[in-house]
Amino acid sequence: MKIALFSSQSYEQPFFDKALSTHPELNIKCFNESLSEHTASLCKGFDAVCIFVNDTADQQVLNILASLGIRFIALRCAGFNNVDMTTANKLNIKVVRVPAYSPEAVAEHCIALMLTLSRKTHKAYNRVREDNFDLNGLLGFNLHNKTVGIIGAGKIGQALIAILNGFGANVLVYDPNIGEGSYTKVTFDMLLTQSDIISLHCPLNDATYHLLDEQAFGKMKPGVMLINTSRGALIDSKACIYALKNQTVGYLGLDVYEQESELFFKDRSQEIIQDDIFSRLISFPNVLVTGHQGFFTQEALTQIANVTIENLSECTSDLPLTNQVI
Repeated sequence: MKIALFSSQSYEQPFFDKALSTHPELNIKCFNESLSEHTASLCKGFDAVCIFVNDTADQQVLNILASLGIRFIALRCAGFNNVDMTTANKLNIKVVRVPAYSPEAVAEHCIALMLTLSRKTHKAYNRVREDNFDLNGLLGFNLHNKTVGIIGAGKIGQALIAILNGFGANVLVYDPNIGEGSYTKVTFDMLLTQSDIISLHCPLNDATYHLLDEQAFGKMKPGVMLINTSRGALIDSKACIYALKNQTVGYLGLDVYEQESELFFKDRSQEIIQDDIFSRLISFPNVLVTGHQGFFTQEALTQIANVTIENLSECTSDLPLTNQVI
């Protein structure tokens, strides 16, 4: 099987090379470009494509892929919001994904964002490098006894809950699909009104698009900390800016961003960022942004490569696909 892998990064190559070593039936060609209507023509002569979070597989792209004979799409991530599944099913293009890859990696990154924001370690680091040891402006707060609201308690949410319980936090969870556990189940509105910290861990779909909008921000505690390591469009960025300005949001930690496909995973240090909303967000002193690196651990990359290659190997047979998206 010939596979076109888009949005290829040098850091993932060793992991895929190792996973491929036992699968001679697979022949992968890597493209640095992301998949879009402009690059889909590169798939001519291939049987499958392998894509990541910011590649586009909408109706237009899928029609091009189908016309080129593409039969499979392998996502090397858990989310599939960038794939038009209705069109994929109509075109008989099968989609597989990596349903879980070291959920602890993302959960631990959430904690890193929380602690960095609460204890201002990023600011302290810069001060000390300039021989400034003044503690004024660095006052933080404990996670112990704080109320942390988790929206979405899948594998990543559960991993985060376990860590927060270790800190002695009071954990609230909003997720209609789970039972009781080492947390308190609450309604969405209760979570918004009671939480000192809110962390997002739900998929992006029609029901969750701009889940945190102007109305939701209006229900939050003044000075709340908001963490998003899930998908950028769960938050209405313009409403979030207003909430930062009126100090409803006292701390904001983002590993994802609504329009990140135009920014993340590339060195843009020599460019002028054209996204005015993003530029406004990072101008706030209480905002911390990382470039979608929550997954970025050795363990997670190993799992992503192994599962992706196993998924593609299954696609070469007529056997049921273990991780197929229906």
